[in-house]
Amino acid sequence: MHELDPAFRAETEDRQAAYDVSHWRKTQRERLIAERRAIPAEERTRLAGLIADRLDKEAGDPNGRIVSLYWPFRGEPDLRPWMQRVIDRGGRITLPVVVAKGEPLEFRLWSPGEKLERGIWNIPVPAAGEPVSPDIVISPLVGVDAERYRLGYGGGFYDRTLTAMATGPLVLGVGYACARLATIYPQWHDVRMDRIILA
Repeated sequence: MHELDPAFRAETEDRQAAYDVSHWRKTQRERLIAERRAIPAEERTRLAGLIADRLDKEAGDPNGRIVSLYWPFRGEPDLRPWMQRVIDRGGRITLPVVVAKGEPLEFRLWSPGEKLERGIWNIPVPAAGEPVSPDIVISPLVGVDAERYRLGYGGGFYDRTLTAMATGPLVLGVGYACARLATIYPQWHDVRMDRIILA
């Protein structure tokens, strides 16, 4: 059949190519997470400070703006000290919340001291609060290529969320220098970050 019908052959090749990319991404994801977790804790703290200093410049004045950050997970840069800097300068913080598999994230306002509960992968998320639309999204990345396409954990949550937002926020991808890749083989659903900050 496949020798006679070009459409069948093309469909089979497309499926194989999609599998190959998915497998490659999974392998790279595991490698990059292992590399960043191997960075000593003191060095990760230093690098997070460098990223925070760059965010001050790249994100601009947070006064009156809503900034989405994240709770650090699996060796991601810990930007919780920068959260307080945003608040001290008149900004408000949201944390992303996974509400369901295959659905966009919700961004819920949160301030230090307010109640958190365990979300997916046991990541702390605000226990209550209405969803809001952030002006700035700080997106942690596992890998990133020269075109500013982000390799995440494979759930597609950030891509799905950014595509669904009525007004586009400024999206800043953050990570370590070891996250650089020549390409992530972007697919139609991948969303390019506006800027990338690596340290």
